[in-house]
Amino acid sequence: MPAHTDRYDSAVARYFEAWNTREPDALARAVATAWSPRGGYTDPLADVRGHEGIVAVVSAAHARFPGFVFRLTGSVEGHHDTARFSWELVSEADGSAPVAGSDVITLDPDGRITSVLGFLDRVPAEA
Repeated sequence: MPAHTDRYDSAVARYFEAWNTREPDALARAVATAWSPRGGYTDPLADVRGHEGIVAVVSAAHARFPGFVFRLTGSVEGHHDTARFSWELVSEADGSAPVAGSDVITLDPDGRITSVLGFLDRVPAEA
């Protein structure tokens, strides 16, 4: 079972690497590493498919919250080709975390993300 658990942890680590990459070329590479080519991302604010759409969503989050990073809270749980985890968007300046959520991801046989279903648990009123 540990090797199977590592599959989920590795996929989530690549997911956060993509979300925390700011430089455009590096972001495109990180998304291509984390997601399958036709992978998708859906949350209450976005519903996109393909690497370009995912890059656009990540870039918009960086523009909306400059100086913030996404961090895992708790542990990753998974079974079959599905994993779930929670996260916070944390200010590098003061450690505040105005946004938090939980995501459910589905993986392909290679461990790349085919879909993300995101839920926002805490959002600032002005967002």
